[in-house]
Amino acid sequence: MAKVAIVYWSGSGNTEAMAQAVEEGAKAAGAETTLSFVSDTTADDVAAFDHIILGCPAMGNEELEEYEFEPFFEELLPKLKGKVVAIFGSYAWNQGDWIENWKKRFDEAGIALAAAPVKAYSYPDDDALEACKKLGETVAKA
Repeated sequence: MAKVAIVYWSGSGNTEAMAQAVEEGAKAAGAETTLSFVSDTTADDVAAFDHIILGCPAMGNEELEEYEFEPFFEELLPKLKGKVVAIFGSYAWNQGDWIENWKKRFDEAGIALAAAPVKAYSYPDDDALEACKKLGETVAKA
């Protein structure tokens, strides 16, 4: 059974709803999950998992949340080699390019994502929530 860490940051609840759907999909696929708000865990704790799903909304000028999530991610990124990793998040302005910028950081670090990133405009609609469940399932089965 896969043990999946799902770590997210959410200001308005949009990305939190996505994280809950990701967890639902991972559990449905038989995984044991740990769902954490980013400030409630550490990079070392998360790096102990082999299956990791990260969620963060677009902030500022298409960036990750800078005070909690970005420092956590910078510390975690070098520890992700050889792990099964996926990302998701929501956005409410621009085109949602932050997720492609975020994916590029994985590419540059030599870390392949297990699935295409999932993004949702504002509060995730049914299609976005279904994509989140599928993301959780994909990572759990990888």
